[in-house]
Amino acid sequence: MKEITSMKDIADLCGVSYSTVSRVLSGKSYVKEETRQKVMEVVNKSNFKPNPLAQYLKSGESKTICLMLPSYGNLIFPIVMRGVDEVARKKGYKAFFSVTDEREEQEEALYKEMLTRQVAGFIICSAIGNEKAIYDLHDQGIPIVLVNRFQKEDVGKIETISIDNYQAGYNATSYLIRCGCKRIAIACGDKRLFLYNERLRGYVDALKANNLPYDPSLVLSEPPEGQEAYYNVTKRIMLSSNHPDAFFATSDPKAFIIMRALHDLHLRIPEEVSVISIDNVELSAYMEPPLTTISQPLMNMGEIAMEQILQQIRYKKENGVLPAGKNITLDYDLIIRQSTK
Repeated sequence: MKEITSMKDIADLCGVSYSTVSRVLSGKSYVKEETRQKVMEVVNKSNFKPNPLAQYLKSGESKTICLMLPSYGNLIFPIVMRGVDEVARKKGYKAFFSVTDEREEQEEALYKEMLTRQVAGFIICSAIGNEKAIYDLHDQGIPIVLVNRFQKEDVGKIETISIDNYQAGYNATSYLIRCGCKRIAIACGDKRLFLYNERLRGYVDALKANNLPYDPSLVLSEPPEGQEAYYNVTKRIMLSSNHPDAFFATSDPKAFIIMRALHDLHLRIPEEVSVISIDNVELSAYMEPPLTTISQPLMNMGEIAMEQILQQIRYKKENGVLPAGKNITLDYDLIIRQSTK
C-alpha cells in the first residue's frame, strides 16, 4: 500500500470523495457502515508518517493547537510562543503559529482553515473586539484560551489569562509619583483593547488618589498611523510650554519610541523626564538608560494557556461539554532601572 500523507490519498485508495473521508474521520456526519469500515481499514493499515495529521487519522484525536498572534513585530509574543511550545512538546502536541495582522476577516479565514485541519483548540492573542467567530467556535465546543487580549464581557464565558491591567497601570503611575513626578503623560494603546483601557483607568485613579489633576492633554492616544508616530507626538508635547516630567508608556515598544524622541531632543532621562512602561521584554534592559518597567510573566502566560487547553480537552472528553470559562490573573513585578529617578 502506498504511503498515506493526506485524506486525499485515502479517498483515492477507497474510491470515495474527500468529503466522505472527512466525515468518517470527524464522526460528525452519517456515512454508510460499509464505507466507514472501508475507509478505516485503509487508515489502520497505512504506513503513516509521525505528524499531526497521521496522529489524528490513527486515533481520531488531533494533537495540534493553533496559536494566533496579531503581528510578528510585537516583542512579547515570541516569549508567549515559547511557553506554549514547551508545554505542547512535553505533552505530545504540536503548536501551529499564525499571524492575523489584526484583521478580523483574516482571523475568520484562519479559523475555518484550522478546523479543516482538525486542530484540538485555539490559543488566541490577537482578539481586538467581541469577534463573533470566537463565540461561534466556543459554542461548537472548541477549546479556546484568550491571552492578554479580551473584553470585559468575555470574562466568565471564555477562558482568559492576563495580569491585572488596572492595578498595573495604577502601580506604574503611583511609582512615578513617589519618584517626585507631578505632570505625567500616558501613551495609551489601541482603545479597542480592554487591557489598554484598564491601564488608562489605573493611571487616572492613581492621579486622583495622590491629589494630582487629570489633564486630558497628557493622554496620548495611539495615532492612526501606528505607534511609531509616538516619536513625533512625544517631540511635540515636550516642546510645548507646559510639558510633562514623566511618561507612562502602556507597553515597552511605546517606551522605546518615546525614549528615542527624548534623546533626539537632548533631554536627559531621568534627570529631566522619567519613563516607565509595562512588559519587560529583553530589550528593555539594554536601553540607554535601562528601562523601568512592570514585568509581565509572558513565558508563564504561554505555559498556562497550553495547560488550560489540555484541561479543557480532558474535561470535554469526560463530560461532553467545555468547562466554565476561568479568568486567570497572574502576578507581575516592578523592575526598577535607571529610566526613573
